[in-house]
Amino acid sequence: MTVSQSQRHIRISSSEREFVARPGETLLTAALRQGVVLPYSCKNGTCSSCKCTLLEGSVVYPFNPPEALSKAEIEAGQVLACQAVPVSDLAIEAREIEQIAEIPVRTLPARVESMQRYTPQVMCLRLKLPRAARLQFLAGQYVDILLPDGKRRAFSIASAPSQSDFLELHVKHVAGGGFTGHVFDGMQIKEILRLQGPLGTFFVRRDSSRPIIMMGGGTGFAPLKSMIEELIEAEDTRPIELFWGVSQATDLYASEMIRGWQKKRENLSFYPVLTDPDSNWKGETGFVHEAVTRRHPDLKPYDIYMSGPPAMVHSARLAFLKAGTTEDHLFYDSFDFAPDIPIRTKSDSS
Repeated sequence: MTVSQSQRHIRISSSEREFVARPGETLLTAALRQGVVLPYSCKNGTCSSCKCTLLEGSVVYPFNPPEALSKAEIEAGQVLACQAVPVSDLAIEAREIEQIAEIPVRTLPARVESMQRYTPQVMCLRLKLPRAARLQFLAGQYVDILLPDGKRRAFSIASAPSQSDFLELHVKHVAGGGFTGHVFDGMQIKEILRLQGPLGTFFVRRDSSRPIIMMGGGTGFAPLKSMIEELIEAEDTRPIELFWGVSQATDLYASEMIRGWQKKRENLSFYPVLTDPDSNWKGETGFVHEAVTRRHPDLKPYDIYMSGPPAMVHSARLAFLKAGTTEDHLFYDSFDFAPDIPIRTKSDSS
């Protein structure tokens, strides 16, 4: 389908807030450009974090089909804001996130200060930011590393926002991945990277008093680490249960750190979950979201935060909704290891 060459006006029904989409511009890009912060995560149509309900008007999907939406969701009028391009004026029902609306997205240089190989497949990068330029972010958000060939790679920030001099990233080695291959085979201390951020709408809702369940898969632990450290620093008293799914016990690269958290905070529980345990393992096994529902058949009382590959997030979302949670109490950051995404030019994003 062709995309209309005229601007479209979008109205958010709950707030009556309005913004304009340029020709060929997605709902999400148009909203963020004008300071309207809608939920999003992957920005490539795989996670459904950005879904909203179309009340009036029509959209098309010229970039990627809405595969993250079920047939029932599409029939109910739901659309993916990160992929949907308006072809008429629209009225939508969408959740606005006010807490990050005032945080500027910046492009900054960063120097590789240290590299620590947590496992054969996971590297911890510690990046030094310029003295005159700090990155304001909320625990749970991510940055894009801007590559010389016009591509970008997204990584969740693992350090707490209070650590303003440095950013910590957990990088998983991906076979055939250009940037991750460089991290493991060619990167040098003091190397200069360019990054853009903060990005994403995954962060702890501080206005809630509900107990928290956090669930991570692999390096999806990184943003949860940032969240937990921030909650500890803030002396937040809500109980936290952390479920971390990996393949083998040797992949639990932060176990000692988590034990240190538990000494500071008695109501922090940790449940590692292995998909490929050896005979000595006595803990939880199988898919990590199933370990959550085994311990909590009724999830209605909880705020749930989850981060990891799209397949994990998709399966967990369905299971958790079935176990009684609602979308209002389910927050997630979904990422995969897809090909690098071209960097948008300034004219595309301004």
